Amino acid sequence: MPYRVDLRTAAADTFDRLVELGALDAELSREGGISALMPDNVAPDQIGEALGVAAGNISILPALGRDADSVWVLSPRPIRVGRLHIVPASSEAETGALRLVDAAAFGTGLHATTAMCLEALEEAFDIGPPDAVLDVGTGSGVLALAALMMGVPRAQGVDIEDEALRVAAENARINGLDERLQLTRGGPEAVTGTWPLVLANVLPGPLIEMAADLVRRVGHHGQLVLSGIPSSVEPDVDRVYRHLGMRRLRVKSRAGWVALVLQASW
Repeated sequence: MPYRVDLRTAAADTFDRLVELGALDAELSREGGISALMPDNVAPDQIGEALGVAAGNISILPALGRDADSVWVLSPRPIRVGRLHIVPASSEAETGALRLVDAAAFGTGLHATTAMCLEALEEAFDIGPPDAVLDVGTGSGVLALAALMMGVPRAQGVDIEDEALRVAAENARINGLDERLQLTRGGPEAVTGTWPLVLANVLPGPLIEMAADLVRRVGHHGQLVLSGIPSSVEPDVDRVYRHLGMRRLRVKSRAGWVALVLQASW
């Protein structure tokens, strides 16, 4: 488990030395100090020795993980995925940027699985904008909100976690999208009807368990984007959905993760 180190003062080479030690992230403060996230295989006394300071002068704190402790950053930061610009809610943003609060709900945009979904969403729009989107396991709401910002008239998000629904609602409100986003507690079985585009960025176990319910939510020749799949189990997930009548359009892979873009055969 990574941990955070803080130093009140930083020498000219402190940043570089921390990077050489394997820092996962580092930030200089306006007051001349530095903070860094260090992997647990680097002991605090190694940091003190490398920087030439006593270990007692280094503040050690627990690290705050994001995206279910799969992404380690000191603080939220602006990122760009395709044409979408995602920024912290607390920062100033240009028109068209998606603002997200800093919360525990999955979906900062930093994780490869989210980025691949956003890219697949953009590709679907380039082919023909859908008139509605279903986001299963919505988390922070990032995928549904991105779809709304791209021009989808309405989006439905579902999640089994109350906190995720609260965060998604807050993100919708601060982006002025709350009237076009409907949120429901549960999975794909909690809603009725079909959608031309369905997104599901969850783990492979739930993807397989809810496959039948998820496929029922895909409309005539609609697309289904599945992400959150480790590359080692991608054939298992793909097989289940093809057995239910979905055909494979394309596959994306990044950092050991896979996203499948499928289309209904009906």
